This record gives sequence, C-alpha cells and structure tokens, in this order.
Amino acid sequence: MDYHHVVEAAGAIALALVFYSYTWRWFDAAESPRRARWRPVVNGVAFGMLAVFLMMSRIQVGDGHWIDARAVPLALITLVEGTPAGAIAGGIALARRLWLGGPGALAGGLAIVAVVAAAAAVHAWARREGGVGFRHSLALAVAVYAITWGSFVVLGPRGAAIFAPVWLPVLLLNVVGIGLVARLFGDVVAGRAAEAARRDAAQLRAVTLLARAAAHEINNPLTAVLGGLGLAARRLTPDSEEGKWIERAREGGERIRDIVARMNRITQVEEAPQIGALPPILDLKKSSE
Repeated sequence: MDYHHVVEAAGAIALALVFYSYTWRWFDAAESPRRARWRPVVNGVAFGMLAVFLMMSRIQVGDGHWIDARAVPLALITLVEGTPAGAIAGGIALARRLWLGGPGALAGGLAIVAVVAAAAAVHAWARREGGVGFRHSLALAVAVYAITWGSFVVLGPRGAAIFAPVWLPVLLLNVVGIGLVARLFGDVVAGRAAEAARRDAAQLRAVTLLARAAAHEINNPLTAVLGGLGLAARRLTPDSEEGKWIERAREGGERIRDIVARMNRITQVEEAPQIGALPPILDLKKSSE
C-alpha cells in the first residue's frame, strides 16, 4: 500500500472536517435563520467536490491494484447533515462518474446513489435515538462496504476478480474513514448543539431576570392603584359615569396584574410574529405556558 496516497486522502478528509466545523459558525441559525438554510447546500457542494478529488487521487494498495475513498465524504456528510446535503454531494459525484464512462459506469453510479440512500436511512435512525453514535457510524460503514462489494459483483466474474485482491483495504477504508471519522463529525455537531443550549440558557436567564425585576417594580404601584380605585368605587354609584370609568380602570389594572403574573412564570423564549419594520418582541403568552 502506498501510504503517501493514504496520507493525502486522510488530509483531505481532515480539511473537510475543519471546513464543516466552520460552516456551523458561518451559517448559525441563531444569527440568521435565512442564511442557515444555505449550510446544507454549501456542505453538499464542498463534499461533492471532495468526492471527485478522491476519485482522482486513488490509493495504490498493490501492484496494479487501486481503490478510492469517494464513498467516505458522501456517507459522512449525509450522516451528519442529512439528505439534502447528501443528495447534492452525491449528484456531483454521480455526474463525474457517468462522465468518466466505462463498463463500470452504471454500477459505480448506482453505488453512489445507494451510499447516499443508506447514509440517509442511518441519519434518520440516529435522529430518532438522539444523535449519531458509534453503532450508527459502524452500521453505515458496513453498509457502504456491502454496497461497494455489490457494485463489483454485478459486473460478473471480471468485477469479482478485481475486488478480490482489494477487499481488505476497502474494508479498512470504510471502517476507519466512516466508522471512526464519523465520530469526529458527530463531536462537531454535539459541540455546536451544546454551545447553542448554553446560549439559549443564558438568554432565558437574562429574560427571566429582567421580566421578574420589571414585574416586581410594576406590582407595587399597581397594588396601590387598584386599592385606591377600590376605595373610590365605594363612594360612587355603579351606574354613574364616574363609576363606569372606575370599573374600566380596575379591569385594566387586573389585566396588568395578569401580565405581571405571566412575567413571573416565563420558562422559555418565544418571539411573537414580526409586524412590518418593528423589532421582534417576546410572545409573553407562549413564553409563560
């Protein structure tokens, strides 16, 4: 095996990991939800181009025997980012493989589609279980190996003869490149999720402290105002004009008291729908449910 080729492929995947970690900062949903929608597109294009690069930068594993790691970036980006990014990356790799042509073009193209589909299925499985774990990445590595083996077998005896000398390097490539490296990609996702959770917790604490302080400052004079209105109402007849105004004022005071109570019960930060050019505001009802 030519270890220079291995180092080259490993370096490319390592750079992809660094790039992926930065896309979480560049396309942070907390800063710009609209810009965050572009993260799957950017990652899909980047990892699709990486797959094309790995097709060209093959790894020599013996005298006249070569393999490539095209399936690794396709499986990784689909596993951690989801089907949209995987479909874009797979589409780029598929176009390259079909453009190259040859007797194995159809089998190679179907293998690319199958890798993305398998990774999408494992991604859905991991989401149901709270995130990508070692068993998810290992299962995907085994599935990709099986797909690779199948893409050679469908070519008949010639394909089986080509795959026989390289089955072990292909297995190691998938287990290490997908089974283990996926954990690093998963750590990036988990780290960003933890950072977002800490940011949300700090935001909630700030909103809660401010709301409680405001509620406390409002409640004291509000109690005095409602008490004064109650005393004034005793000296007026309910049917008089002044009595009606006093009653409306008391109803308004009770509404303010209800708002104060909600301010003391805030448990989450929910924004109200933005109206025109007005800045976003807190939806007090949803935030205190």
